[in-house]
Amino acid sequence: MTEELTYEQALEKLDETLKLLEDGDLSLEDALKAVDEARVYLKVCTERLEAARKKIEVRAEPEASE
Repeated sequence: MTEELTYEQALEKLDETLKLLEDGDLSLEDALKAVDEARVYLKVCTERLEAARKKIEVRAEPEASE
C-alpha cells in the first residue's frame, strides 16, 4: 500500500500521524503504532524525493557536457 503512495499523499499521512502524536491523546500502544507509521511515511517521502533528485541530475548531465 505505501509503495503506491505519491510523495504528497505520504507527506499528508505523515502530517496527520504527527498531529495525533502531538495531541498526546493516544495510549502508549497507539502512540508506538503511530511512530511506526510515521517512520514508514517518512521513508516513502524520502524515497520519492531521492528518485526525483536522480531524475533531475540525469537530465542535467547532458547539458553540462555540451
